[in-house]
Amino acid sequence: MRKRTMEELNRLSVADFKSTQKFPLTLVLDNVRSLHNVGAAFRTADAFAVEKIWLCGITGRPPQREITKTALGSTESVAWEYAATTVDAIRQLKAAGYAIVAVEQTIDSQLLTKFTPEIGRPYALVMGNEVFGVEDDVLALCDAAVEIPQFGTKHSLNVSVAAGVVLWDFLVKMGFAKS
Repeated sequence: MRKRTMEELNRLSVADFKSTQKFPLTLVLDNVRSLHNVGAAFRTADAFAVEKIWLCGITGRPPQREITKTALGSTESVAWEYAATTVDAIRQLKAAGYAIVAVEQTIDSQLLTKFTPEIGRPYALVMGNEVFGVEDDVLALCDAAVEIPQFGTKHSLNVSVAAGVVLWDFLVKMGFAKS
């Protein structure tokens, strides 16, 4: 066994990435306070070729050193937009036909393993604040909530880790994952 070389990985240039078709997934960061989480979300969004990241409320925006350090250049490849409130972003996404799914533990949430996205429909996945989760006024606008099954004592994952788990699950279920 050996690691692949850079040439074998066939990495896209930033220009090529920007011009390629993205998967119909958007991340919405709802008042995420950690700049490292924001940077990691950019890196994950690049890895999974999502359409865009919405940075809402107090969520930090590039360029900031902590975001740049974690993002490893993906702030240059991934499209992003800022909204003063997450509700504003959600309303725009709903008007554009997106299904809005909160990644949150609610009384009505479905386990991620049981949730089946509708093929052909774009989805916006809302990731909440590290302490308070997705805001109640945002949850009220969501079409569904999913939670990642967890078996330890914390029942809490880092925002960027949860984003990676949920994005990959959606890509697989929507038939976009490479085999």
